[in-house]
Amino acid sequence: MKRLRPFWFALGFLTTLPVPRAEGATAGELRRSVAWYPLVGWVVGAVLVATAALAQAWSPGLAAALVLAAWLAVTGMLHFDGLLDSADALLAPRAPAERLRILADVHHGSFALGVGAVFLILKWQAIAAGPGLWALALAPVAARTWILPLLGFFPSARPGGLGASARGGSWGWGLLFAAPLVLLAPGPAAAAGAWTLGFAFWSSRRLGGGLTGDVYGAAVETTELVFLLAALLWRAPGMTFG
Repeated sequence: MKRLRPFWFALGFLTTLPVPRAEGATAGELRRSVAWYPLVGWVVGAVLVATAALAQAWSPGLAAALVLAAWLAVTGMLHFDGLLDSADALLAPRAPAERLRILADVHHGSFALGVGAVFLILKWQAIAAGPGLWALALAPVAARTWILPLLGFFPSARPGGLGASARGGSWGWGLLFAAPLVLLAPGPAAAAGAWTLGFAFWSSRRLGGGLTGDVYGAAVETTELVFLLAALLWRAPGMTFG
């Protein structure tokens, strides 16, 4: 169990599932937990596939809404909250220091409301369009895989934040959990990776050269959506949802 503490910490942090909590996690365990993020993606994907299978009897629109609700519930809206905070800060016509201050504000403004509403509509419609159960399983894996290089190569825009404490870990072996992603969906995986890196570079410039935990959350949410949209173009025949 001690060796699995980083995994339980990652699963407990990234999801709302009732798992053993790694109370009092050390800085080293926090960094090592990053390597388990892709595996957590598989767990989230399994929840989505199970929800979609149970909702097959409903109309595509309602079934997609239930899947989206399960997606938000199993992640505790952690990444969605990061998307809202990032929208307010990154889109604001302010200096980088002021954008960092906005990121630390718990209140949401008009940018958050607009981006959040459009994002949920797009994600709901992407699910309803039928990318395939395989896409629902792999989208969370892709998003939690592509943030690993961000944690490894981008500096923290706010020293002492959660993003800063997760940097420096040995996450390379965690890519083993993502190996099936490249084999099963190379096209959507590449599109997701291109988006994640592009979004990270743009965000880093807006924040003065670094990233924060909220931006990582926004990267996860938007990368999942990009993967679903790419899957609609790439999907294999006979593997549709709904």
